[in-house]
Amino acid sequence: MSTPFRRSRNTREYKTNVYALSEVAKHNSREDCWLIINGKVYNVAQFLEDHPGADEVLLAVTGQDATEDFEDVGHSTIARATMHEYYVGEIDVSTIPTKVKYIPPKQPFYNQDKTADFVIKILQFLVPLAILGLTVIVRIYTKAASN
Repeated sequence: MSTPFRRSRNTREYKTNVYALSEVAKHNSREDCWLIINGKVYNVAQFLEDHPGADEVLLAVTGQDATEDFEDVGHSTIARATMHEYYVGEIDVSTIPTKVKYIPPKQPFYNQDKTADFVIKILQFLVPLAILGLTVIVRIYTKAASN
């Protein structure tokens, strides 16, 4: 495991290791388990056994950006504070592909109140029904008149 910070020879500054996504993706085993949370790279291999959500949760996002999964769970401030123990470095954000937002295809506009079509459909149902009713009434009336 590399150290998260390295000292520059000419200055007293500490420089953070920066990793490409392809490099983080190589660390995807139980013994070497790296993941990305909020642009920071963590090696959580030593934490797998202690993770309250079981090791499968971490192994499912090994070698990739786990920010969304991490934030969805709602970790405590204690959990967030202990993350620095597993810090390895930063992710080179230019190596992370941009997420494409799904845009559903446009649906044709559907107007439920198509008055002309609606009236025609009602008349197609009511006119035969009225003719049938009128026929039954005439039949009953003529039968009663002939008796």
